[in-house]
Amino acid sequence: MTATVSATGISKRYGNVHAVKDVSFALNAGETIALVGHNGAGKTTLIKLMLGLIRPTTGTLKMLGEDPAQGDFHVRQRLGYLPESVSFHMALTGRETLSFYARLKRVPLSSADALFERVGLAQEAADRPVRTYSKGMRQRLGLAQALLGEPRVLLLDEPTSGLDPALRRSFYDLIGDLRSDGATVLLSSHALTELEDRADRVIIINRGVKIADGTVDELRRIARLPTRIGVRFAEDPGPQWPSGETGWKRTPTGAFETEVAPEDKIALLHRMTVQPAKLADLTVIEPTLDDLYAHFLTGQACK
Repeated sequence: MTATVSATGISKRYGNVHAVKDVSFALNAGETIALVGHNGAGKTTLIKLMLGLIRPTTGTLKMLGEDPAQGDFHVRQRLGYLPESVSFHMALTGRETLSFYARLKRVPLSSADALFERVGLAQEAADRPVRTYSKGMRQRLGLAQALLGEPRVLLLDEPTSGLDPALRRSFYDLIGDLRSDGATVLLSSHALTELEDRADRVIIINRGVKIADGTVDELRRIARLPTRIGVRFAEDPGPQWPSGETGWKRTPTGAFETEVAPEDKIALLHRMTVQPAKLADLTVIEPTLDDLYAHFLTGQACK
């Protein structure tokens, strides 16, 4: 895969504060990456480093093969950024706002109009002052601004803040299209549940240190957290069940639940499905991204 962003041993100090410590990673073309961490973990500092707004104290960072802090305009032109809190001139219309950013980025103004429909803003809204916009509309205008010039690298900080569930689905459909077109999309977010099935890879940052990096399946293999299995029988199996099974607990709804190690999951499922007619329901719940995040944070705290 082609790396569009590469960081090698980058650190950033602010006096005695070590905001980022010896972080290395590569972000690839056609990849969606979730950057996960609590407030103050170092996510925003990493994004500022990638944008070239600040320089690393040590280490090297390349954006599209160049140092983003050197001010190469062609690199900045292929970079899109949506901050966590978007802020626009309230007296300008949406169209005037997007035209202003298009001129700054030196991209055709004609591309600005097409973006309104792409991000779900009606054309009539484009000619209204931004002060009349809801938070979700301003967020969509910010996304349109980030998409100017068809960027190869898109850095999005809490991009779904203020969007309702339907608009969130539309947003992730758009991200999927960008990924298919070969863009690198970095999503910095606290919304771990919605990222779980939408990110190709997860990078977890805590106290300025990268503590995990991989697909959700890879992180599950590393963490070795148990899988939760639930079963509901077509008829009450009676007090003798579970004979020969251990760890099962009856729930208030009459179902049974247990937790099983990853290497024992398939064998247990095989035993439970030998007589499928006796089963009314069977659920398998793998460790979620929330579970993995808590696991790796706890592991770092113990070091």
